[in-house]
Amino acid sequence: MLFQLPDTATLYQALTARDPRYEGQVYVCVTSTGIFCRLTCPARKPKPENCVFAESISACITDGYRPCKRCRPLDPQDHDPDVTRLLEALERAPERRWSERDVAAMGLDPSTIRRRFKRLYGLTFLDMARQRRLRAGFTALGQGDRVIEAQVEAGFESASAFRAAFARLLGRPPASFKLEGQLLADWIPTPLGDMIAVSSHTELHLLEFVGRKALRAELCRLDAAVGGDLGIGTTPVGETLRAELTAYFSGASARFRTPLARHGTPFQREVWAALREIPAGESRSYAQIARAIGRPSATRAVARANGANQIALLIPCHRVIGADGALTGYGGGLWRKQRLLEIERHYAAAEPPAQARPSVNSTRSQRLP
Repeated sequence: MLFQLPDTATLYQALTARDPRYEGQVYVCVTSTGIFCRLTCPARKPKPENCVFAESISACITDGYRPCKRCRPLDPQDHDPDVTRLLEALERAPERRWSERDVAAMGLDPSTIRRRFKRLYGLTFLDMARQRRLRAGFTALGQGDRVIEAQVEAGFESASAFRAAFARLLGRPPASFKLEGQLLADWIPTPLGDMIAVSSHTELHLLEFVGRKALRAELCRLDAAVGGDLGIGTTPVGETLRAELTAYFSGASARFRTPLARHGTPFQREVWAALREIPAGESRSYAQIARAIGRPSATRAVARANGANQIALLIPCHRVIGADGALTGYGGGLWRKQRLLEIERHYAAAEPPAQARPSVNSTRSQRLP
């Protein structure tokens, strides 16, 4: 990781406060017990003199520490048996109109589940279930079905309810999407949530996680740019993207060769080009990006350009973090940002030594005085 760990006093304060900003970025090794934990671990906090902070799980294991059985640092962040149970139920019945009564019937407290899902995914379980049904309706529209048929496929009780939910999510009613167009929108499932891709037959114009607030405005801008000729479907570019996303999330490859459209101002395009130079498994701060493009005083402008990126993953704005190593804002949600960085550590570890890129700071443990 290309950032200097904060001073040990800051890290110890984050540990006692269970600060989630360092989740996936820093771990604490406890010398008195021989275990290592997330900084958000609910266990009783060790004394400062018994703490060693490290940037990676591998560093903790190499130094002989065992993973904590309470915070489970080797598990994905969203390890929660109740959450897992509901996600499995949703997979078995994605067309079901889930309600809080259904959650309670499974012996779970709806308010507790609501908080857990919001904390982990930025949306509730019922919101997630509604998105799954909208996916079915979107796919049906792309296959030429009428709105009423898509509504039935999505399990909505009425066409008006389907249209309203569709418009809330994408900013446009379903009838506004054509079967053909200069640009085609495709709904792509991924392990970290569904994504919307918009492509022409030659370039990718947009790739965003469903539910991102900026998605609706971005779709409207693209539609206006092509004179309302935005439709639903896929293109050869979209098929290439699907294959590359599958390879990325399966751990096979972090290389994306899908051709990208050149949107944005010249400055934004300069920043986005710099983002694409960050190897998977590494990260940069906004200040480092500003220096890399020869504009060291433009840190805030770099941050704005980073936030304006509408092609997630392929233009890896998730690889930009705070100067102190903390996770910073991400339109797809901080939980996704953390998971993406965790996924990409696999690629960094798998890189052959001869091809390894130099880093500013090697991974080191820091011991409190």
